[in-house]
Amino acid sequence: MKNGPTPRSDALEIQRRLRYVWFISIVAALGGLLFGYDWVVIGGAKPFFERYFELAGASARGWANSCALIGCLIGAMAAGVLSDRFGRKRLLLASALVFIVTSLGNGLAPTFTVFVIWRMLGGTAIGLASNLSPMYIAEVAPARMRGRLVSVNQLTIVIGILSAQFVNWWLVRALPAGADDAFIRSSWYGQSGWRWMFGLTAAPALLFFVGMIAVPESPRWLVKNGQIERARRVLAKIGGDAYAGTALTEIEATLTGESERTNFRVLLDPRLRRVLVLGVVLAVFQQWCGINVIFNYAEEIFRAAGYDISSVLGNIAWTGSVNLAFTFVALAVVDRRGRRPLMLFGAAGLAAVYTAMGIGYAAGVKGLPLLLLVLAAIGCYGMSLAPVTWVVISEIFPNRIRGAAVAVATTSLWAACFILTYTFPLLNKGLGPAGTFGLYAAVCAAGFLFIRNRLPETKGQTLEVIEKTLVG
Repeated sequence: MKNGPTPRSDALEIQRRLRYVWFISIVAALGGLLFGYDWVVIGGAKPFFERYFELAGASARGWANSCALIGCLIGAMAAGVLSDRFGRKRLLLASALVFIVTSLGNGLAPTFTVFVIWRMLGGTAIGLASNLSPMYIAEVAPARMRGRLVSVNQLTIVIGILSAQFVNWWLVRALPAGADDAFIRSSWYGQSGWRWMFGLTAAPALLFFVGMIAVPESPRWLVKNGQIERARRVLAKIGGDAYAGTALTEIEATLTGESERTNFRVLLDPRLRRVLVLGVVLAVFQQWCGINVIFNYAEEIFRAAGYDISSVLGNIAWTGSVNLAFTFVALAVVDRRGRRPLMLFGAAGLAAVYTAMGIGYAAGVKGLPLLLLVLAAIGCYGMSLAPVTWVVISEIFPNRIRGAAVAVATTSLWAACFILTYTFPLLNKGLGPAGTFGLYAAVCAAGFLFIRNRLPETKGQTLEVIEKTLVG
């Protein structure tokens, strides 16, 4: 009787490989969870540390909320060069360590200057993780499920956001309604509560560090650096021996004649410029669509809608819950419906919702109607621009320049985020909430036109096929 694999054993092996690729993708996506938590936790802490440090004026408040973005820019720029030299895994491990240290530093900061320094250092970890987590997942994921797996990174970002919002609410849930500035400043909430909001980030950061020890290096990085057999073993664990052989052939073909290190000047090659511009504009648009002001300035937005500080923190938790629910929608449809339709829907939907919000603020509408519009904007963003932008950025660039190109796109994203976050208090003061959200609606309309004219569909294609389509 001839021995060999049975259909049952084959099915079990396929399931084992699927579990493995999901495991390494989820571990890498913990960088997204920390990105989301550390980025949004400041929104709930804002009413308390502003009073503790006695910050006054729109400029000071804007700097407190945006200073971390200086570190994000540095981390994103460094990620391209350092990840090409040292690998994706080592840089993700480094980002986990920085998250641990800086979360404790922020929680213990005695002065505003020290607080700002720790926020900027923590921003470097956000810049590294936001660059490397989706890129790593894209480089290990089989083409048929790459959209879902990279979207897991956005799911963990959203879980991090919701976790931060829940922790913020839980720590101050007993704050008396209508508490004035003097009470808040002298109470436990104003003295210590906000410190716990930052310090608790160290726990998931430690989990991320331990998990990253167990995952392999990116097989595409291994091939690029001449470690062919290590890459073959990783690819075989992901898809089997036949998959590993085919993937290696395709990867090596795209790297023929390329140096081990990528010079950023290569990105200016006319053949690469078009795809670089595409990635940069989409990254900038994801921020200038305006949604992050809702996360970072929720207090001001909801106060303008008539809510007090206790209600504001409850509303913030609602925004996180809606964001999470609609991210699951994106996971379900991104590999079936495609990237382009979701991006178009997000841009058009946000333009419509922001227009309605602007009209509502101008008409003096208060309470539930504006809350529902904010939740509609969050839901629209959560199923479209939030996850799909990261999917597109992680897959459109050629293998040989992916580290540098993703770094440029991510750096552009954080530069755009800095401008958005720093200018909101100034725009809100000068234009009012109606004019500010009207401006964001115009940006979303322009983004819709760019996506319709410039973004091709990439679902179901290997990274190497996408490279041939976009670059030739």
